[in-house]
Amino acid sequence: MFDVAVIGGGVNGTGIARDAAGRGASVLLLEARDLASGTSSNSSKLIHGGLRYLEHYEFGLVREALGEREKLWAIAPHIIWPMRFVLPWVQGLRPRWLLRLGLFLYDHLGKRKLLPATETIRLDRHPAGKPLKPEFVHGFVYSDGWVDDARLVVLNARDAADKGADVRTRCPVEALEREGEVWRIDTPLGPFRASSVINAAGPSVLSILDRSGEQHTQSIRLVRGSHIVVPKLFDHPHPYFFQLPDGRIFFAIPYEHDFTLIGTTDRDHIPGNPIVASAEEIAYLCEGASRFFARPVRPEEVVWTYSGVRPLVDDGSGKPEAATRGYRFELSPEEEGAPILSVFGGKITTFRTLSEEAVDRMATRVPALSGEPWTDSKPLPGGDFGVTEVDRQIADLQARYPFLEHSWAERLIHAYGTLAPQVLGDAQGLQDCGQHFGHGLTAREVQYLMTREWAVEAEDVLWRRTKLGLRLSAEQQENLRRFMGENAAK
Repeated sequence: MFDVAVIGGGVNGTGIARDAAGRGASVLLLEARDLASGTSSNSSKLIHGGLRYLEHYEFGLVREALGEREKLWAIAPHIIWPMRFVLPWVQGLRPRWLLRLGLFLYDHLGKRKLLPATETIRLDRHPAGKPLKPEFVHGFVYSDGWVDDARLVVLNARDAADKGADVRTRCPVEALEREGEVWRIDTPLGPFRASSVINAAGPSVLSILDRSGEQHTQSIRLVRGSHIVVPKLFDHPHPYFFQLPDGRIFFAIPYEHDFTLIGTTDRDHIPGNPIVASAEEIAYLCEGASRFFARPVRPEEVVWTYSGVRPLVDDGSGKPEAATRGYRFELSPEEEGAPILSVFGGKITTFRTLSEEAVDRMATRVPALSGEPWTDSKPLPGGDFGVTEVDRQIADLQARYPFLEHSWAERLIHAYGTLAPQVLGDAQGLQDCGQHFGHGLTAREVQYLMTREWAVEAEDVLWRRTKLGLRLSAEQQENLRRFMGENAAK
C-alpha cells in the first residue's frame, strides 16, 4: 500500500516521484516502457525561457521558465550547462528593434545572476558568422541552457528510488479502479494499491483517465516535433536561433562534439500514427538550415532523426506552434473518494515547478505529502559540485583512473558526475572493465546501467542513458544486445 502512485516515467512523472519521496511519502512509480522512452527523450534538449513565447504574450510561463534555468543548472551541472545562442536578424521579418526589445524582456523577466546578458553583434566580425551566408550581417547573442533530457529523467528516478520510491519500468497500467479510499492498479506484475494517483502519463494522460472511469474537462492537443542530426556544420560553440518566413523558428545546436542537431517542427499528431520524422519534415528542416548556412544541408546527410509527441493543453490556438506550453491540473472531487490528479501539458524547463505544484495540490488530500518543498536546491545524483567545476571533475577522474582518455572521462562526468567512480569501481585499466563495446562503453558501465538505472534493452543504453548509438557500429551494437540479453537475469 503506497501513499501515492505516479503513472508515467517521463520528466514530469519522475520529478513528481522524486519530490513526493523526498517529503517522506511512500511512492510507486509506474512506467509502461523505459524511462524517458517517449516525449522526454525527444525534446530540443534545451533549458530555456522560450523566447518565442513572448510573441504569444505568455509572460508568466516565460518568467517561470527563466527563473528555473539557473536553479536547474545548480542542481545538475553535469548534465545541464549554459550556451550563448546566436540570433541573426533577417531582413523583411521581425524588425531589429522588436528582437532587441524581446531580448531585453528575456534578460529581465526572470532571475538571472550567472548567465550573461544579451549582446548585439555584427556577424561579419563574429565567429558565428563564418558558416552563414554573407547576407546575414547583424544579430544578437543571448543566454539559455542545454540539458541531456533523458539523463535528467533517469537521475530524477534514481533520486526518487534512493529516497524510498519503488520504480517499476515496463509495467503498463492495465486497469485502474477506485475501491473507496484506495486505488487498485492492475499491471502485468500484479495489482498495486495506493491512497492516491498522480497521472503524469503525457500523451497517454486521457487514456489513463478513461481506464479509471474518471470524467475530465481538459482536452489535450498532440503536437509532433521532429529533429534531424547531421555531421557538424560549424566548429564554434554557439547554437543558432533561426527565424523562417512562415513565422516559425528552429535551432541548430552543437551536438555530441561531431554533429549538429536541427529542429524542431510543429505538426498536429494523430494518435496511432508512427512517431517518426516524415520525409516532408526532414526536407523542411534541411531547407530551413540551407537558408542560413553557406553550405547547403541535404536530406542524404542526415545521420539520425527523432520525433516526440508533446501533449499540449488545448487552448484553441490555430497553429500548433502557437499552442501554450503551460500546464494545468485536474484533481478529482473529494466526495468521489481516493483522489486522482492529472497533469496536462508542461515543458522540460518547468518540470520541477510543475512537480512541486502537483505534490502540493495532492497534499491537500494526502497528509503524507504535506512536507515542505525541497527540490529547488538539492542536487540530483552526481550533481553535488559547483557549476564552474566540471573541468576539475574531469581532471580528477582522469587522475584517479589514468587509463581514461579525456573524451571518455568527459563523457562519464557529463553522464554521472561525482558518481562516475561508482561506474568504474576499482578498475586499474581497460582490461578490468570487462568487454569493451567501443568508444569507452564497457561491460562495467553497462552492468551499472542495468542494476542502477533500469536499462533492460540495448536501445535503453544506446539512445537514452548515452547517445553512443551515433557512434557504435552495427556489429558493436549487436555485441551489446547479446551481452545485455545474457546478463538480464543476473
